[in-house]
Parts: sequence; C-alpha cells; structure tokens
Amino acid sequence: MIGLDRLAVFLTVVTVLISVPGPSVLFVVSRGVALGRRAAVSTAVGNEAGLLVQVVLVAFGLGEVLARSLLVFSILKFAGALYLVYLGVQAWRHRKLLIVEEERSAASAGRPGRVFREGFIVGVSNPKGLLIFGAVLPQFVDSSAGNVRVQLLLLGLICVLIALVSDATWGLLAGTARNWLARSPRRLSWIGGASGVVMVGLGIRLAFSGRE
Repeated sequence: MIGLDRLAVFLTVVTVLISVPGPSVLFVVSRGVALGRRAAVSTAVGNEAGLLVQVVLVAFGLGEVLARSLLVFSILKFAGALYLVYLGVQAWRHRKLLIVEEERSAASAGRPGRVFREGFIVGVSNPKGLLIFGAVLPQFVDSSAGNVRVQLLLLGLICVLIALVSDATWGLLAGTARNWLARSPRRLSWIGGASGVVMVGLGIRLAFSGRE
C-alpha cells in the first residue's frame, strides 16, 4: 500500500489545504452562528458525507471527466450555487424566527436530518472538491504499491476525516459565539440575516468561479 514517507507528505499537504478557510468553512460557520453548535456539527458531517461521495466518484474516474468537460462542470457548479442562494434567501426571510432561549434554541436546531441534508447537498454539488481531489490524490498514488482505486479511496477518506475535524471545530467555535451574541432578540435577528447574506454571497462566488 502507500509508503509512510509518501503518506506523511500527503498529510502535510492536505492539512494545509483544508485548514485554510474556504466556502465550506464559511457555510458551516454561518450555520453555527445562526442555529448553534449542534446544527454546525450536523452541517459539517453532511458536508463531509458529500465530499465522501466525491471521493468515490474521483476513484471511479468522474473527476477526470469533470476536468475535461466544461458543460458537466458548469451544470454541477450552477446547481450548487443556486442551492446556496436558496438557503441564503430562506435564512434571510426567516431571520426573525430564530429563538433566543437556550432550551427552545436547542429544539429549533434539533432537526439534524434536515441540516445534515443541506450540508450534504452543498458538499456533493461543489465541483471544486472533485477537481481538487482529481488533481491532488493521484499525485500520491504509487501504482506499484497495489490497487490504485483502493489507494485513491484511502487517501480521499483521510481528506474527509481531516476536513470533518476542521469544519466541526470551526462550527463549534461559531456556535459558541452565537450563544454569546444571542442575548438580544434584535441581535439574533441580525445574525440570521447576516448568515443568509453570507450564503447568498457564497452561491454567487461559486457561480462566477472558474476551474482554478
């Protein structure tokens, strides 16, 4: 399988790439600030589940197809962008419905299935992940060390686990800040609106982004 030296370099590279805050982190943070720590962690888990699907697709060759096909890339990109904009608009519309009290806040964020699903859709529909996986993972595969597809899956799983730890940590920090900020109903409404604006901005950024 993968040599320890190669694996150590891989861990260093992906840890640096993942630790730099990007759209995924901003999305998780916006959920944590608006809905609390539980929702942030559920979002992170859903997002990484979406990335795991991307890893499987890359291992079976879809990453290469996406890199070569502008049409497929554009369709996936705009689908993800539109969904982010939709979530942002919904957050803005319902910003005044956020609940301040701790016990009611836990109840409002207590629909992990829905939050997980939203995170999953955002994660799986982000073409950047497929392109990054398709560009980075193959560089650390040793064709003489065993099944290439299995190596890609293993390396991808490591990426997903690192991303989960990173995103969940950001989400917990954001959720903790939300508990402090939510002492004022007006402030909490502002937080909900700001979260919506951030998600709309992420969607627009994704829509107009290129392959780089």
